[in-house]
Amino acid sequence: AFPSLRLLYLLDEINEPLITLKTIGHQWYWSYEYSDFMNIEFDSYMIPTNDLNLNNFRLLDVDNRIILPMNSQIRILVTAADVIHSWTIPALGVKIDGTPGRLNQTNFFMNRPGLFYGQCSEICGANHSFMPIVIESIPTNFFIKWIMNYS
Repeated sequence: AFPSLRLLYLLDEINEPLITLKTIGHQWYWSYEYSDFMNIEFDSYMIPTNDLNLNNFRLLDVDNRIILPMNSQIRILVTAADVIHSWTIPALGVKIDGTPGRLNQTNFFMNRPGLFYGQCSEICGANHSFMPIVIESIPTNFFIKWIMNYS
């Protein structure tokens, strides 16, 4: 059992992440906090069907996207404020539960620019499928400009 426990521990260890993003699940939206920067936090709601532009995806686009740099190790901390939620981005292979009173962590690495879509994949209430997640992966220099303008 000892070799298996060691491997499980090493798989969960995150080596020097560039950015830590804290995610809090609420019914029926997500809150995000960039823990490494001062005063960068926002809520992310699904865009209602009536307000969609022609290039938006129905039930998948949000009013505030997560902006993260590509080619960087990202740590994400996930919790919930009310019931169990599940923060899931299938294209990145990330699925982690947000449980009230518990802080779960995982990491991922995006090697290309683009948009990554996901949703809450837990049956956390009547409208749980209306909790979309959108990550916008951008080059690091554009991310630094975004951070400077946001502060």
